[in-house]
Amino acid sequence: MIKAKNKLYTFVPSWCLGIMMVLSFFACNNPKEHTAPAIHARDSVAMMTSYGVNTLISDSGVMRYRIVTERWEVNENVDPKRWIFRRGLFLEQFDEKFHVEAYIQSDTAFFLTEQNIWHLIGNVRIRTKDGVRYNSEELYWDQNKHELYSYRFSRLVTPEREMQGAYFRSDEQLHRYFISNSKGSFMKSDMFKEDTTSQKAPSDTAAVVPKRGMTKPHRKLAN
Repeated sequence: MIKAKNKLYTFVPSWCLGIMMVLSFFACNNPKEHTAPAIHARDSVAMMTSYGVNTLISDSGVMRYRIVTERWEVNENVDPKRWIFRRGLFLEQFDEKFHVEAYIQSDTAFFLTEQNIWHLIGNVRIRTKDGVRYNSEELYWDQNKHELYSYRFSRLVTPEREMQGAYFRSDEQLHRYFISNSKGSFMKSDMFKEDTTSQKAPSDTAAVVPKRGMTKPHRKLAN
């Protein structure tokens, strides 16, 4: 059997062996380089992703906030740098004595770390210890200027009145606020009077709790 096998190799033409040697030479000396497309900033993955987060955050050495979220992404590879909460955010705000002042929640949230600006999107809700409630589909929170503002339809309910409008601006505690293009405003006490309708504000007028030094609206941030 061994002799028969050796005889089979004698029938391979010499020119075939030459071609095979030339092909193997070029294959070894010209390897194909496998490359991937360049990674752009918008495609960069998060530097850190945490799941099931329930943590406290300090401000000037004092515990001021609690963040509860299913997923928290920290991305320092984009401009501006940001935290991303794609699966919802629940945030509590405390006073100096660690009493809850308010809570904020939304379906999605972005925090621009260098500008200290929150961008809340989807079912945005706020409730304060004074019983003030706010809801909208989008809200910005500038922690440097201690302001809240929105360019989307907003609804604010206080123990005394309810207001709705297309533009909203307020301080962080919702003590002083401004709503333009108001759809209506009424005192809650009127709801319990018979044969009494809500007090309607004229179209495109403001329902205002006065605030001195009101600044012009900020330009809307890009996502």
